[in-house]
Parts: sequence; C-alpha cells; structure tokens
Amino acid sequence: MSRPFPPGFLFGAATSGHQTEGGNDNSDTWFAEQVRPSVFREPSGPACDSYRRWRDDVDLAAGMGLNAYRFSLEWARIEPEPGRFDRAALEHYGAVIERCRSSGLAPIVTLNHFTCPHWFAARGGWLDPEAPERFAAYCAEAVAAIGAGIAYAVTLNEPNLPRLLTWAGLPPFVRDLERATLEAASRAAGVARYRLGNVVLPEELDAIEDGYAAAHAAARAAVRARRPGLPVGLSLALVDDVADGDPAVRDRKRAEVYARWLRLARDDDFLGVQNYERVHYGPDGPLPPPPGAVVNGMGSAADPASLGGAVRYAHAEAGVPILVTEHGMATDDDAHRAAFIEPSLAGLLDAADDGVPVLGYCHWSLIDNFEWVFGFAMRLGLHAVDRDTFERIAKPSAGVYAAIATAASLRPP
Repeated sequence: MSRPFPPGFLFGAATSGHQTEGGNDNSDTWFAEQVRPSVFREPSGPACDSYRRWRDDVDLAAGMGLNAYRFSLEWARIEPEPGRFDRAALEHYGAVIERCRSSGLAPIVTLNHFTCPHWFAARGGWLDPEAPERFAAYCAEAVAAIGAGIAYAVTLNEPNLPRLLTWAGLPPFVRDLERATLEAASRAAGVARYRLGNVVLPEELDAIEDGYAAAHAAARAAVRARRPGLPVGLSLALVDDVADGDPAVRDRKRAEVYARWLRLARDDDFLGVQNYERVHYGPDGPLPPPPGAVVNGMGSAADPASLGGAVRYAHAEAGVPILVTEHGMATDDDAHRAAFIEPSLAGLLDAADDGVPVLGYCHWSLIDNFEWVFGFAMRLGLHAVDRDTFERIAKPSAGVYAAIATAASLRPP
C-alpha cells in the first residue's frame, strides 16, 4: 500500500528574489558583486530573468501538481530609499501572490532572503541600532499592502548561516576575500562600514546575530499587528548533526549555531527548516563522508536520512510546527537528485507519523539560479535555465517530485 501524506500537506518548490529576478541593482548584494575584489564569483546580472518571467515560474510549479510556491520579496525594490515605498514593486509582488492563488498554490513569502537595500547596508546593515525598527517598518508596509493573500510569512532566511559557516572549515583565503570585499564596498559607497547579511566578519558575528534576532521579533510583531492570523516564523539552516560516540562536539555545535534561534522560534507560529546534509561527529570534530558516498557540491555526503533527523531535532527544541522551506542537492548529476527525493520524503513522513507536526515541504530550487558566492556554477534546480534564452528545461528530478506531489503519497517500499 502507498503511504499518504497528512491532509493539507504542502508540496512546494522554492526560489528567492535576487537569485532569480535579475537586475536587482539597488541592493547590497548587487553592489558587492561589482566591487573588486569580490567574494562573489560573478555578478548576478539578469539572473533567470524572473522579474519579467515570474508567470513562467509560477506556472512551472503549478504544472508539476504542486500546491505551494515559496518566493521572496526584494526589500531593495519595495523601499529603494528610506521611508519611500514603491507602489509598482508592491503591485508586482501582489500579482505574483494572486497568480499563485488562482493556480492553486499557497504563497509562502519570505520578507528578507539575505539581500537588503543599498542604503541599509551603507548604514551598517544589521549592525545599525535602527535596523530592527527599519526592517519592521518595511514588513508592516508589505503585509499591509499585499499580505491578505500570503499563506505563510517567513521574516528572515537563515540568520544563523554565518555562524554555521564557522563550522564549515572554510580555508583562510575565503575569510580574507570576504574582508577585502567589505572593505572595497565601504570605499566604493564612501562609508566607514558597508555590511551585508551573508558576508560577515568573525568579530562582528555576535552583533550581527543580535541585530537579526531583534529584527525578527520586531517584524513578527509588525506582521501580527497588520495581518492577524497570518502565520509568521523564520527559517534556519539546519545540518542533521549526528554524534558517533561522545556527543560533546556535536552538542557544542548545536549550542553555538542553533540554540538561540530555536528558543526564539518558540514564540513563532511555525519554524522553517532548511536542510541539505548530515554530518557525523567524533570526539575530535566532524568526520569525512564514508568511502563511496554520494556527495553534494559542498563535498558533504548526500544522506536522505538528514531531512527527518533535522526536522525531529528542530521540533523537539522549538516545539512549533515545522515547514521544510528548503531541501535539495547541489549536483550536476540529476540522477543523484532524482534518487534523493523519495527517500528523503520518506524520512520526513516517518517524522510526521511519529507525531512531528510537519506542514509541508519545499524543494530548493524550482530552477537553477544564482547561488551567491558560487555564481551560476552550483546547480540545485528541478529545471535547468538556458543562460542565453532563459528557457526553463525540466530535469528528470522534476518528474519524480511531481509524481509524488500529485499522488500526495509515497510508493510502498
């Protein structure tokens, strides 16, 4: 017998504004892409041309038989200058929401997916004491204008990612290049401290997190005040950390990377979990993938059990419903991606069957897009994008996921 998912379970695919829209030239990330040196491998440029082709993307998701679509609003488009809100940009995103609704897709809307306005970064970004208030004002304006159609609101995307990356074993030259990028951007902007949300100096990490945490709390209150009943939460980058023997190192990582955010999420309506990998820890630190393991673009083992493990841990600590806002695999071999989806969802369904309130699952990503410092070289899409024509081309993995979503069940093992 097939295994059905819970009634109302959301099957979605995810994108973000800067990574797909193109031409986001009033944003901090666009600015940092242009300076030299830059940690960004290449500029985003037209990206996937989704600001013009957004209907194509919504229709792709609907055509797969999905019932949810996660995308983000670009703050830089909506508030190009402090306190000035662009009606045309709000109407644009309102039209995306309306098309989702008319196509049977629940709009899962991220209010900040890393990128911020240029003016915000020039004030120091999340280090600015006024940052939480300014972010909350933008969120209030956005949800007041177009929030009626939103199904779930995600305030911040992965505010714990900079901390998580301190555990990634990045080579020193990467940190040096990040510092050089921020110095170059500060010079180009003519300010003392130009700061991005996802390029963070180690000595500023605590202060950045404090800004993020205060911003989430302020935005959550603003959303609830303007749109009572709209579920609001944040999304976290969550590795499925497994202790092989002594759990001391694993537990230290959890305390450093996740603890404050999971406590903060206890006052939210849901928690977005974004999981891509499982890492095993011995007494001396992380262990390498076993010989012969399928690895993703980051060199981590692609273990389907990671999703269920991450979701169980997140719910145990936060105690709120879980919405998987991202999960996928960075690989050029779509056969690996296609084979990864069903067993991953089986682990998620196991967690749901064991009592974890799982609202739904969004695969990252609907289309290959601009993957930040990696540029267009890292591919996680269910659809390829022709870099010249921007044609969306379905990969076999899209068919695998579409079949599961359409049936709302898994085949018997």
